[in-house]
Amino acid sequence: RYEKREDFAVVMQPFFRNTLLPLDSNGKPDLSFFAADCFHFSVRGYAEMAVALWNNMLEPVGEKQTYNNFTYDRSKLKCPNPEKPFLSTLRNGGFRSSDLNLEKTKHSIPYWAVIVAAVAGVLVGSL
Repeated sequence: RYEKREDFAVVMQPFFRNTLLPLDSNGKPDLSFFAADCFHFSVRGYAEMAVALWNNMLEPVGEKQTYNNFTYDRSKLKCPNPEKPFLSTLRNGGFRSSDLNLEKTKHSIPYWAVIVAAVAGVLVGSL
């Protein structure tokens, strides 16, 4: 939709796609990454997600990291380099002239499956 625009870009940042639950030294979930409700992130968890998102924005399209390893290591924070001092997009990453065609890519989940899952969730929840 926005591929031809010169002043706007949308780029998916897949840093959370294959993330695993962080574990402590005993192999149990490390609860220091989660808030008291064990669902939302704590300050430490949000810091890890912020680093992963920042790094994803600097990585070229097609080479983005799809996981976060929860190392709490600030040295993994990437910085722009002199050759590419910008956030990576399709246009400035060199994909503009390649064979990548976003309109022909298939979605991994059909739209009707989402509707069926939502209706089934409401039915199960109401029971």
